[in-house]
Amino acid sequence: MATPDRDTGGQSARFLWLYALAVAGGAVAYVPFLTILLPLKMGQIARGGEIEALSYAAFSGAIAASAANIAFGWASDISRSRKPWIIGGVLLSSSLLVTMRFAETVPEIIALIVAWQFALNMMLAPLAAWAGDCVPDHQKGTLGGLLAFAPALGALSGALVTLPGLAGPDTRLVIVAVLAAAMITPALLFGRPRAMPHLTLAEAPSDRGRRTENEVVRMWLARLLVQIAEAALFAFLLFWLTRIDNGISGNDTATLFSVVLGLSVPLAMLAGRWSDRSDRPILPLSLGAAIGGLGLIVMAHASALPAAILGYVLFGLSTSVFLSLHTSQTLRVLPKAQTRGRDLGLFNLTNTVPSLIMPWLTIALVPLFGFKALFLVLAVLCVLAFILLATLQRP
Repeated sequence: MATPDRDTGGQSARFLWLYALAVAGGAVAYVPFLTILLPLKMGQIARGGEIEALSYAAFSGAIAASAANIAFGWASDISRSRKPWIIGGVLLSSSLLVTMRFAETVPEIIALIVAWQFALNMMLAPLAAWAGDCVPDHQKGTLGGLLAFAPALGALSGALVTLPGLAGPDTRLVIVAVLAAAMITPALLFGRPRAMPHLTLAEAPSDRGRRTENEVVRMWLARLLVQIAEAALFAFLLFWLTRIDNGISGNDTATLFSVVLGLSVPLAMLAGRWSDRSDRPILPLSLGAAIGGLGLIVMAHASALPAAILGYVLFGLSTSVFLSLHTSQTLRVLPKAQTRGRDLGLFNLTNTVPSLIMPWLTIALVPLFGFKALFLVLAVLCVLAFILLATLQRP
């Protein structure tokens, strides 16, 4: 018997690609600023106290982003319209980003960051929910593969705007705002998604029935566990590598990050398309978590640079694919279309909560037991994510 999704056909390739470009634009809107431009700005206005100031800014921003993502996702549910919120968020967040150049004190820039996070998530939350309104289950793996472009292009944009001689600190903010808007706008103007009325019904019944609370909780916990491991590696990879080989530089680490993110794009696309064709949406996720745990075990026992890099490549590739595909497959397990934006906001907590957990986990383990203990604990988290997904009834 044909499934409801396949009876209605698929979403157009044009929309899938333009939507993926828009999501990548969302990443460009915040990745260069948070990872490069904000630390540089803090160095200018908080000389000697930039680390503390940056920590306060990151904490305040994470709280604001968490609340705003839920609120604006829910608002787009209530209004039954995504585009106006996305457009408003693009305009407001771009304006506030450019305004950052006028901040002269730490309280000023923290206040601007909180306002910017609200505006940014006014755009990001309904943008995420829009995919649930338009992309049927049998294309969610393909969509997840395309979403792997987002972190890669986010990192690439940071390298682009900081090219020597390209632009000064203030102009870099303008370039980021323009790049993000240019990547998001085509989907709004030319995406023209095919109508998928069965995806926007009040109960949004899918071809496999209503989702249980157990399935939703398992997907949420699995992503949280992998995100904690990913956040720890992102923050402390350089410190660990220099303990193995003190000749490793920041540029070497950035290059390793970039290579892994670049390789993850075609791998995620292949895995996503395979999951659609084989109708096995969860298998690539469970394998990604398992291989990520294996990579961490290799890292825990690495005593030379080649083994260390091998372990990180295993971990980085598998978890990058996991996170991209998980983003799209999450839409499969959410039970109700009328609260899709709000529910995705709750899933977004798996992106912000790890930044609050990870520093304390690291402080508790590394000074006493070294990075080996940290990596083994993170490996256990990945294995737990694997178990949660491997024993999940196929949605």
